[in-house]
Parts: sequence; C-alpha cells; structure tokens
Amino acid sequence: MSNHPSSFRSSNLSRRHWLRVATGTAVAPWLAPLASAVAASPERKRSCILLWMNGGPSTIDLWDVKAGHEHGGPTKTIATRTPGLELSEHLPQLARWSDQLAVIRSLTTKEGDHGRASHLLRSGYAPQGAIQFPALGALVARDRTEVVRDLADYVSIAPPRGTEFNLAGGFLGPGFNPLVLGQEPAPTVEQALQIANLRPHAPLESAETSARLDVLSRRNRRFAASRPGAVAASGLSAVDGAVRLMKESSAEAFDLTRESEGTRDAYGRSLFGQGVLLARRLIERDVPFVEVTLDGWDTHANNFAQVAERAAVFDRAWSALMQDLQDRGRLESTLVVWMGEFGRTPRINAQTGRDHWPQGFSTVLAGGGIRGGQAFGATSPDGTTVVDRPVKVPDVLATICTALGIDCRTSHLSNVNRPIWVVDQSAAVIEEVLG
Repeated sequence: MSNHPSSFRSSNLSRRHWLRVATGTAVAPWLAPLASAVAASPERKRSCILLWMNGGPSTIDLWDVKAGHEHGGPTKTIATRTPGLELSEHLPQLARWSDQLAVIRSLTTKEGDHGRASHLLRSGYAPQGAIQFPALGALVARDRTEVVRDLADYVSIAPPRGTEFNLAGGFLGPGFNPLVLGQEPAPTVEQALQIANLRPHAPLESAETSARLDVLSRRNRRFAASRPGAVAASGLSAVDGAVRLMKESSAEAFDLTRESEGTRDAYGRSLFGQGVLLARRLIERDVPFVEVTLDGWDTHANNFAQVAERAAVFDRAWSALMQDLQDRGRLESTLVVWMGEFGRTPRINAQTGRDHWPQGFSTVLAGGGIRGGQAFGATSPDGTTVVDRPVKVPDVLATICTALGIDCRTSHLSNVNRPIWVVDQSAAVIEEVLG
C-alpha cells in the first residue's frame, strides 16, 4: 500500500462494500480530505481542453531535450521565462507561457502498442477483457450532468478514423459518446468543423419546424415506451441533443467566421489550429470537455523534420489559446492537457527516426488548478530511464480529475456489473503539480 498521503489504494475494501456500490454510482465511504474537498469545491469545477498528439510524440525533442548527448540529435534548447526551465527550440511561443506549464517528465508505462497505449492514456485503464472503459471526456461529461446544455458535454475535434473506441462513453452508455467534428474530408477547414444539416430547412417557417419536431418527439417517445431499453433510450437522447444543437445560439458557436481574421491567424489556419479556436469557443459556452487531435507523430523515419513541423502547429495554436483564455478571464477555469500515447526511443534509428518508447516520456498540464513554472520528475542524461519521481498514468488522470473538481473515488457500474472507479485505486495525485 502506498504511503503517499493522497493515494487511493485501500487494502481493506471488502466484498460487502463492492456489493453495496454495485447497485450503481457510488462514493467510497473512506473519502480522504483531498477528495472530499474537491467534491465540495465549486470553484474547482473547471472545463478541460485536451490536446491529443496522436501517434506517440517525440517528447525528448520537445519537453525533455538531451542537447549535447548523442540521443538528443540536432534539437537545441531555449530558455523560458521560468529560470532553470528549458524547452525545445521548436516551442518559442509556449516558452513565454512557461509560468503556466507543469511539465511532467517522468511518465512511464508498459504499453508500447498504439491501441493499448491510447486506451490507457485516455481512460486511465489498460484494456481488460470485456470491460468497456469510458474515455476521460465521457467521465467529465458524466460528472456534469446536473445541467442540460444545448451544446454537447463532450466534443472531439479531428480524431483519426479507427480511434473511436478510445473516445466513447463505454459502460457509461452512448449518451456520453462525443460529438465528433473534423473527421470527414472537406474542401475547407471551416466546412470540416461544421455540423452538417444543423440549420432548419430554409423554406420552413419556425412554427412549421417546431410542429414537425413536436410530432417527431411524440412518435419517438411512444416507440421508446413500447420498447423500453438502453437502445431506445440512447436514440431518444441523441435526437434530443440534435434538436438542441439546431438552436440559433448553438449553431453560432460553431461558426468560426464570427472571429476576427487576426484571431484566426493567431491560432493558425490548419485544422488543428482552427480546432483549438473552436474549442475555446465551446468552453466559453460551458462545454465541459473538448479534445483536439493533432495527428502525424509516429515518426519512425525522418523524425526531426516532422517534429519541427508538428511542433510549430501546436506551439502557435496553444499559445494563442493561452492568450485568449487569459484575456477573457477563462484561464483559471480551464485546464489544458497536452499528451500522447507514449514517447519515442532516445536512440535514433538508421532512418533518422525514433521508435516507440513508453518507459519514460512527458506530458504537460497548464492553466486552471495547476501550479505552473516547473518540471516534475526527470529522466537520465541519456533519456532511457526515469530517475526521479516516476509517474504512472492513473496518477496523471487522478491529478487531472482533482484539478477539474471530480471526485476520483466515485465509481460507476460497468457493463460487466462490476463497479469501476473513475480512477484506478492505485493512483496518487501529484500534489506538487496542483495549484
């Protein structure tokens, strides 16, 4: 059992307790002071923007540069506004926001496969048999059900096809699946980030549209009443959500042309850049969780040129986001998380690439609830091993949940009739990172 004061481990969890919580959502009776404080603190109910780097970003070339060592390659470091904290030369704009960044350099896992590692980082659990673990976004949405929003509770922007199983609501149900944007090819970025058929059919008057939707609602509810079950209920939920999205105020949220040209340029005109801008617009409308994916990090060959290109995209978009959040008074109420499924090998391969490396890599937290201006943990001078403050994935998820005001000791009944904790009980909150 961990000696960490915030550890969620408990060797005394009895069979009786498991049976008691198996009736549905439950809260463990042995809440530690930190978990209790989080659950009772309304100011910690923050929104979250996840910047997901799909493919396994080379964090050794971004956040934990080994300049001067043969494993460092040609990448150089630059100073930041935080004394002693250096970042990659590819992150000049984020270097100016270093006082808001907590760089965790000692994340370590055993998962070197893209699918399994993505599942672990996104849910906090490695795949286990038939259990359908929900993604972090679904867990945040589940925690914020006290308010019925016209917009979705969980939005995923530009996830690559084939990754949907790592985004879903899992055993929480299809009602917690994300609203997905930017996945289909489109002539322009603006069109890619629009929801198709969001506006009512032009020839219809508002009253006619309302009457037709009312007929649809009554028919659907009669159908659901005659065939009770999860499928019918999720269908009703999907239709209700779609109708709420059709409101003018909801459609306006997805219209990036309402932003100035200067603002749009600041984020970059890429799908990721405009996706991050859209995330800011959604967070401002109290959507609790938005994730934006930047693909292309599987750099087995030509690593350094690809890293420089990808880093320029997120350095620009993320720094613009930080500026906007600060200017609009949203920085303290928004947590920004940067992460991918693993890092890349310190040793450079024959194709000037780096391969998969889960043994030691970095993730970054910023903004609300985070004590910025620090690097937590460390890898060895050659980057091959974690030598200080090793961190496991559940620890990161527990820290994120705590910053967001989610009680990590809450459990939900899974699809195999077992209660599953929001975060694995082996987790320990990284208290030094919390603000």
